[in-house]
Amino acid sequence: MKLNRKKIAGFAHRYRADKGSEFQLKDIDPGDTPGLKSDEQAQELLAAGIKIMAQLQEKLYAQERWSLLLIFQAMDAAGKDGTIKHVMSGVNPQGCEVTSFKTPSPLDLRHDFLWRSGLALPERGKIGIFNRSYYEEVLVIRVHREFLKAQKIPEALITKHIWKERFEDINAYERHLARNGVIIRKFFLHISKSEQKRRFLARVDEPAKNWKFSAADLKERAYWDEYMEAYEEMIRHTSTDEAPWYVVPANDKRFARLVVAAAIIETLDSLNLEFPKVTSEQRHLLDEARQILKS
Repeated sequence: MKLNRKKIAGFAHRYRADKGSEFQLKDIDPGDTPGLKSDEQAQELLAAGIKIMAQLQEKLYAQERWSLLLIFQAMDAAGKDGTIKHVMSGVNPQGCEVTSFKTPSPLDLRHDFLWRSGLALPERGKIGIFNRSYYEEVLVIRVHREFLKAQKIPEALITKHIWKERFEDINAYERHLARNGVIIRKFFLHISKSEQKRRFLARVDEPAKNWKFSAADLKERAYWDEYMEAYEEMIRHTSTDEAPWYVVPANDKRFARLVVAAAIIETLDSLNLEFPKVTSEQRHLLDEARQILKS
């Protein structure tokens, strides 16, 4: 287990976007799988990683001091749902909650763009997962600027600086959360345009996958270059020490899951989690309980 733990942790380091303004999306190959020799090895390492995560989550839940927020962003068909499903398969459901952020409701649109995310933040001791998030506000809204009209923002505030201002707001928001014990890790599942095409065709051709296909996804594919530019800008401006981005090569689903699991394990390990220590008073009550139960 120790050997596997060391191996798993090594998958995450190189994909953490720490370059800030120097980050370039082209530096990460979506088909990258270094250190992965076979599907069998991937399954073995992920299984070991899931067991490690389960142990760490139990301590996180018992200690009830920190919470962990995992944010997933990606182009359509990049594998967000599958990654969440497989990586978190061993986590106790009591301590984990997934929130999928879809088109804002009329109520959402009557508030600022960070409002609805605040309602879904994980409690202390728990893991929260955002399947898409407030980052859509500097991605899809940036690519389709006409959507800003639905947000009813005063026109005087919609300037050429709006994306820079939103980056600043997000960084301040995440810094606030970090200062209150919310650990944030963000994952961009990075697939190539050709791999997205292959997955879309599979959804069209395979009856069991037909339900996954959406004409809207195909429409968004036409804006691929604009999205890549928006993602690169987003990562450059919002990957911070408190809330780093991991740009995860996602053409190989198994490798992507390993990178995500590695980052989570490394993060939880860094918290030095422990089960709460029993006080002398609690120990006395336990001794009394033992005597009563035995009598």
